Amino acid sequence: MRKLKKLVLLGTGLIGGSFSLALKRARCVEHVVGVGRNPDNLSRALELKVIDEASQDAASAVTDADLVLLSAPVGQMAVLLQQIAPQLPAHCIVSDAGSTKQDVCTLYQKYLPHHLSRCVPGHPIAGSELSGAAAAQYGLYEGRRVVLTPLAESAAESVEFLRALWQACGAQVFEMSAAEHDGVFSAVSHVPHLLAFSYMNAVLDRHNAGLCFDFAATGFRDFTRIAASHPEMWRDITLANKDAILLDLKANAAQLLALIDCIENHDASGLNERIVRASTARSQWGRQSRS
Repeated sequence: MRKLKKLVLLGTGLIGGSFSLALKRARCVEHVVGVGRNPDNLSRALELKVIDEASQDAASAVTDADLVLLSAPVGQMAVLLQQIAPQLPAHCIVSDAGSTKQDVCTLYQKYLPHHLSRCVPGHPIAGSELSGAAAAQYGLYEGRRVVLTPLAESAAESVEFLRALWQACGAQVFEMSAAEHDGVFSAVSHVPHLLAFSYMNAVLDRHNAGLCFDFAATGFRDFTRIAASHPEMWRDITLANKDAILLDLKANAAQLLALIDCIENHDASGLNERIVRASTARSQWGRQSRS
């Protein structure tokens, strides 16, 4: 695998910063430029050696890049792609870390129509409620999964080069279609975050919310951890993947209504059946994920 001379991060936070650190440790990159809107975050990234150079101008940053990773929130990607399009070198591979893929694939088609062979949409499954350059860490991708959703126009050599880079970060790389990706991650990532946000708001609406928080313990902590996630990012993800998310939210609403019906009718058997089914499946998944 050839070494990257220059990596440009469009968004210098947990995901992009950890990608940079992992490639630096694997000696796969010589120079990393971080692009962002927050001067303090860029200064912190330089201080922590997450990046080697900081810029607030995406277009000028990519002029001699070998790889550009869009690791900003999905809602910012259209503007960024529009900005970099005139300055991209012909050989430069462009990828992203967006949590939704159909919308991002459409953006590549719209803003980089003559560069599509070098475009490889992706999604590292290694998020956190933490954000910013200070959250970046060397081992974030060790043993984690990265999903690539290549375009029909993506060159095989571009896909394989990006696969090799993620593998150098310690990740396991998979491929699927953008539509399949968005359906899967609506169910196992996007909707769980929305349910956590909704539950927190329900507690906040109680007349004794403060007292509830005083007595909240392990179960509350585990269930609500992801409710502390980046608001702008999750707003953008939700709107970008709204069709799949609405289907899953309605399915969850139906489950809640069925649960309410069991409780109202004192249906102990029906209630037990629902609890056992969920508990058994969760225990099995837990054992499999640890193996």
